[in-house]
Amino acid sequence: MGFEDTKADAKEALRNVDNKAKETWRKADGNESLSDKVANAGDDVRDALGDAGDEVRRHSDDVDHRPV
Repeated sequence: MGFEDTKADAKEALRNVDNKAKETWRKADGNESLSDKVANAGDDVRDALGDAGDEVRRHSDDVDHRPV
């Protein structure tokens, strides 16, 4: 595992922690409204796209280093 893999894994872990913190904060009032659910869904989509982007970048690095 190289530096880019480690960096991508760390970014994914931070996104997950940030997402959980936001969800917990939104539930702090004891009432999860529709806007809270929409915000949580938006966070989940953004995190999934970030993770997918990291995976694409990780595998594109593999392609760049193939012998010609």
